[in-house]
Amino acid sequence: MKKNQQISGKTWLKSTKLLPLSAFLAMVTIMLFTLNSVLATDQPETDEVMDTTEVITDEPAEQTEQQEEAQPEEAAEEVSPYVRGEYTTQQIRRGERLFHGLAPFGSGLHDCASCHYTQPQKEINWNPAAIEMARLWEQDPGYSIMDIMNNPVSMRLMEDHAGMTITAEEQHLLEAYYTQLLEKGPGELKAYPIRAAIFWGLGFLMLLAIVDLIITRKIPFKGVHIFILFIGIAVHGQFAMAEAQRLGRTQDYAPDQPIKFSHLIHAEENEIDCQYCHFTADFSATANFPSNNVCMNCHNVVRTGTLSGAFEINKIHRAADNDEPIEWIRVHKLPDHSFFSHAQHVNAGKLDCAECHGQVETMHIVRQVEDLSMGWCLTCHREHEVDFFDNPYFQIYERLHEKIKNGEINGVTAAELGGEDCMSCHY
Repeated sequence: MKKNQQISGKTWLKSTKLLPLSAFLAMVTIMLFTLNSVLATDQPETDEVMDTTEVITDEPAEQTEQQEEAQPEEAAEEVSPYVRGEYTTQQIRRGERLFHGLAPFGSGLHDCASCHYTQPQKEINWNPAAIEMARLWEQDPGYSIMDIMNNPVSMRLMEDHAGMTITAEEQHLLEAYYTQLLEKGPGELKAYPIRAAIFWGLGFLMLLAIVDLIITRKIPFKGVHIFILFIGIAVHGQFAMAEAQRLGRTQDYAPDQPIKFSHLIHAEENEIDCQYCHFTADFSATANFPSNNVCMNCHNVVRTGTLSGAFEINKIHRAADNDEPIEWIRVHKLPDHSFFSHAQHVNAGKLDCAECHGQVETMHIVRQVEDLSMGWCLTCHREHEVDFFDNPYFQIYERLHEKIKNGEINGVTAAELGGEDCMSCHY
């Protein structure tokens, strides 16, 4: 009995020793749970921004206001998310679709390629080519498509792009497409090869005729073979003769110039004399290309063209600002073994420019009208009379003066003054 009482007494003592520890742990758990609930209740929502400047710092109110005023300026200095020169393949494709009118801009559906052509044109197109705009963008780091489209400075831009605006993202996509244009280039203007098709087609028929005549013998009537061979040889011979005559000649040559310069507008509509621009034709062997200074005489004032807007005229100003010549492409050129002097023909011969160059004043794009062959030159020398009496140089031709006095001839042609001599041109 005593032993049982002692055991129960020991158990009670152990329980009384553990009681304070259990109560303490329970109280701590309750306090932590209560504190967590309070903090969760007082915490602001995630969409709100907690302003802790008053608690953390004791700065004066004036300094705090200065910091608040500086915040918008710092936000304005943030870097644009669209970095020039960094484009993905997807952005290039999206830019191409925008340019060709296959995807809409934010301001509507606009087909840029309908005016800004992506392939060479046969006739003059006064709108800037896509490759030209891409080259200008590449050369000028400050070139902004968005500024030009959203803030047009010429009437031509205002009329052609009425209601069209673009965003920074759309500008970035168009720039991405520009990189593709610069990589591929403008392409080539290819004509359908009719003469080549005839040449090779007849050649193939001639080969079949010879094979059938000698080996297969499917067609018993030999007249068919002879007819095909006769026609083929005649056409091939004509082609060979024509191409041999055209060797080194560039009749109808009409290259695209670095600036879309129209002789019709300048020489016909504005009645500018040929020798105002080609001023050395009167005293030099060549008629020269006009320099930037000659162009700037007018285009210091005339900054916008009726047809071309400001894009083409701006090329002149950029060349002048950079002190670089405009690289005009020569159209009329004789072989190196031939001598020709503009001064002799324009000044002494009194020839009009159109007699050799055609009606240039009616051309937007200058082309070579005549073939400039030796036969064409000799025909001109035999038909055109020179100013024989008023030119003191011709007084040395006493025999010709005697013939005129005797009534044997009425005038003197260039051929009679040595215009048919080989050494006159091929010295």
